[in-house]
Amino acid sequence: MATTFVQFLFYRLDPAWRRLREEERACRSSEFADAVEGEDGITTYSYNMTGLKTGTDLLLWRHGTDLAELQASASRLHHTALGRYLDITHSYIGLIRSSTYVRRQQAQEQAALSTERGTYLVVYPFTKTADWYLLSKATRQGMMNEHIKIGHEYEQVKQILVHSFGLDDQEFIVAYETEDLLDFQTLVMDLRSTDGRKYTLSDTPIFTCVHRPLREALDLLV
Repeated sequence: MATTFVQFLFYRLDPAWRRLREEERACRSSEFADAVEGEDGITTYSYNMTGLKTGTDLLLWRHGTDLAELQASASRLHHTALGRYLDITHSYIGLIRSSTYVRRQQAQEQAALSTERGTYLVVYPFTKTADWYLLSKATRQGMMNEHIKIGHEYEQVKQILVHSFGLDDQEFIVAYETEDLLDFQTLVMDLRSTDGRKYTLSDTPIFTCVHRPLREALDLLV
C-alpha cells in the first residue's frame, strides 16, 4: 500500500466575512471550492462546524501520498479570496498504517480511505502514557482485545485511526463516523470502564463535525 498522509485542517472564519454582500461571498466561496476540487492527488472531505465549537467553523479532512503537496495546497487555499478570511486553528497530521493490535481489520476499522462519509465525524488527538509502553506486549494486547470487542458491538460506528507519533505532538488522531451521536456516546461510555482507559494521557480537544458537500459547507459560513 502506498504511503498515505492524512491531515485535519480546522479553520476559524473572520467575522468580517459575514459583513460582505451575499453576491460577493458566493463568488469568493466558488473560487475556494474550485481550488479544492482542482487539487491533483489530494482527496478532501468537508465539514461545517459553525456553532458547534468555539473558534472553529470549517474542517477539511484531506489525504494524499505527498505531504509537501498537502502543505503547498493549504498555502494555495490561503491565497484565495475566501482563504484570506480563514485562520487555521488546529492542524493534525499523520499516516495510515496497519494496526499493531488487529491482524484482520474489518470494514468498520478500514473507514479512513472509504469514499463514503458518515453524517457525523468526531475527531480528537490521542496520546497514551509512558507506562502503557512499559507493559508487556501480551498485557497491552489483552487490554486492546477488550477495547476492540466493545467496538465491534457498535458496528454502525466506524473508526479512523491515524498514526502521528514522530510527526506531530499527539501519538494518534482518532476519529469516529456515525449516523447517530447517541450510539457513539454510548460506545464512549462503555469504553470508559475498560482497563486500558487509565493509560490515556490526553484525548482532547474533541471536535464534533457535520459532513456537508464542499459548496454547501461554504454556504453555511455566514
